[in-house]
Amino acid sequence: MPKLFAPIKPDGYARNPPPQPPARDLYIFHLQGCVSSETTIQGTDFLGNWEEDGFTFLFFSRPDDEKVSNLLKSQPHLTLLDNYHMTYEQWQGEIFSANKIGGFYITPPWDNQHTDITESKILLDPGLVFGTGTHQTTRDCLHALEWVWRHEAIRSVLDLGTGTGLLSLAAACLGSDKTLAVDKNRLATQTAVRNVELNRFSDRILVIQASAEDYMNFPADLVIANVHYEVMKNLIHADDFFNKKWYILSGLLRSQAKEISAQLGQLPVQMLNSWAQDGIWHTFCLKLL
Repeated sequence: MPKLFAPIKPDGYARNPPPQPPARDLYIFHLQGCVSSETTIQGTDFLGNWEEDGFTFLFFSRPDDEKVSNLLKSQPHLTLLDNYHMTYEQWQGEIFSANKIGGFYITPPWDNQHTDITESKILLDPGLVFGTGTHQTTRDCLHALEWVWRHEAIRSVLDLGTGTGLLSLAAACLGSDKTLAVDKNRLATQTAVRNVELNRFSDRILVIQASAEDYMNFPADLVIANVHYEVMKNLIHADDFFNKKWYILSGLLRSQAKEISAQLGQLPVQMLNSWAQDGIWHTFCLKLL
């Protein structure tokens, strides 16, 4: 069964402590294998773990070799491959600050310099997850969302590979009443839920930890899929994928986009718009015929 990550009460945000800026330094342990789901790593210095494709990254705000050593002893299937010390900005690849993309104003919740902006303002705490809106695919998806809404008021959205939840939040800002945000990564879903709460959209957005392919039967007017090429190939051939109305597909490099475009040409959809401002990453907007 997939795991749901949704607040119990809509006012959960009011009970949470104010968001804090990220840790300046990150101490990262790269492991082969996945930590048992029942494992709890204690201490305020532990920031989270990122698991993907059979590998784990453990994040701490200060060196904690003892905790990692004890974990390896208790779970012998794990192997320490390497460890790193880097700044938060080095991990994210950028210094996250307030950023205007189209009609959206995306700002860290700890930034108190932009309190006067209210229209289409999105509070975003990326934590250790990538997706602040600066990557070209995310930017183009935000532009695509605005383009779709100029043509039709979308009431329901399926967001596959939600990451920080930014695209789901943008859809809610535009007027979506119901969004299912799906990501296979546990840390991503936890981060997305925190951002849903920050923006007080708990009544509109539900976050689920699951594979994108498993939720193609969710009824929605619009599918957003900013995912890896291998996932995209499976999605466009899923039985339930093309029973929606609108589609925003992204995360594709030039050669991948060419192949996906050729396959889409054999399916009952019409390509209405596309974005490739850097000539490398491609985003498609489609509509069911």
